[in-house]
Amino acid sequence: MKVVLFYRFLDLEEPETFREGLQALCEAEGLLGTILVATEGFNGTLAGNESAVLVVFDWLREHAGISEPLDARWTDADEAPFRRMRVKLKNEIVTLGRPDILPHQGTGQHVPPEQWNELIGNPDVVVIDTRNHYEYEVGTFPRAIDPGNDSFREFPEFARELAEQSTDRPLAMFCTGGIRCEKATALMLELGFDEVYHLQGGIINYLETMPADENLWQGECFVFDQRVAIDRDLAEGGYVQCHACRRPLSIEDMRSPDYREGVCCPRCVNEADEDRRARLEERRRQVALAAERGDAHIGAKI
Repeated sequence: MKVVLFYRFLDLEEPETFREGLQALCEAEGLLGTILVATEGFNGTLAGNESAVLVVFDWLREHAGISEPLDARWTDADEAPFRRMRVKLKNEIVTLGRPDILPHQGTGQHVPPEQWNELIGNPDVVVIDTRNHYEYEVGTFPRAIDPGNDSFREFPEFARELAEQSTDRPLAMFCTGGIRCEKATALMLELGFDEVYHLQGGIINYLETMPADENLWQGECFVFDQRVAIDRDLAEGGYVQCHACRRPLSIEDMRSPDYREGVCCPRCVNEADEDRRARLEERRRQVALAAERGDAHIGAKI
């Protein structure tokens, strides 16, 4: 089946009505995934039959007043990386904590994948990975700065500190599918940076576009579904996800004495309180019992 990432910043006057219609359509078309809807637009990932996704895209264009085709990132999957279909109303479709930042009114310059290597190879350009720290650890571009964020809400503080140092150097920014960069580059323009670029379509578009001998991506790319990460060929990668903290885990992480499947990992072993640890232990036990019986325990797949 197909897995598709898409978003669009625009003005939605009745987001709740929009959400209701979109939820009903996605369910009718048998799709799984998550779509966020806000007054600033929509942002989603869907899994299912390609023709069903295209029906939803036609609906989005009609009801959002979009004249051109939707830009989207498509990948293949052997099975659905989602368990349900949810369309949710939010204050922002990507949570920067700044709903006043409106990328469709001004954002950085898009750079196509074919020009990205030259841009980030320029030593005068500051390359910024706008994703979270755990995503950065899974894979990134050469020379990329890690803002050290646990969530995108923390990015404005990093941005302000960078602006206090200097706003003269050009910035090259990137994220998974492009949406965080739309907001992040708009914020950078507000902070006084004049030359701000971002990777068109994000990392996914870059991996789709660049031939192997020109691909500068290092490692894997974290994705927010049950695949956890994808490799340079867009195939499911070698990471799993900790059920407790949701961080990606490598083979080395799972070999750690601090890793207990479904309960904790080396990154969160000291974070959970005893009550939560006990609940996770009980859940792990129920999953194991269900597996012995040949049953599927609800919520077992992460």
